[in-house]
Amino acid sequence: MRVGFGYDVHPFVEGRRLVLGGVEIPHDRGLLGHSDADALSHAVADALLGGAALGDIGQHFPADDPRWEGADSLELLRHVIDKILAVGLRPSNVDATIIAEAPRLLSHLPAMRKNLAACLGLDVDAVSVKATRAEGLGSLGRSEGIAAHAVALLTGAEE
Repeated sequence: MRVGFGYDVHPFVEGRRLVLGGVEIPHDRGLLGHSDADALSHAVADALLGGAALGDIGQHFPADDPRWEGADSLELLRHVIDKILAVGLRPSNVDATIIAEAPRLLSHLPAMRKNLAACLGLDVDAVSVKATRAEGLGSLGRSEGIAAHAVALLTGAEE
């Protein structure tokens, strides 16, 4: 068994859609990034890559590579799954937390879990997604962006 930890943060910007866990969320701003800036999917990808000792999402999908401009982060996550399967590992479960002052995310969490579980080849009950607020503290508390943390357990592909 291996454990990986992932973290991602993106600032808000006008004129972009907000996507978390592959779910488009109605909001007046989206997240700035080279891909669709899905901080949740990026944190999960980094947790998986970290657990497999395969680096991080930036190494595999660099921001200066035009192939990944505007990319769907669930598609990037599928590439990550292929990479960890190729080294004999597979995801066993994922636990993630989104930190966002706004918008409220509770009603969107089940769809995020479903999307991530499908992408990871897991049952929904093996994927946890939670949301919390920064309670007004720091840049996240001032609603300047969204961050996500994720932990993933990887096991041998044959288990």
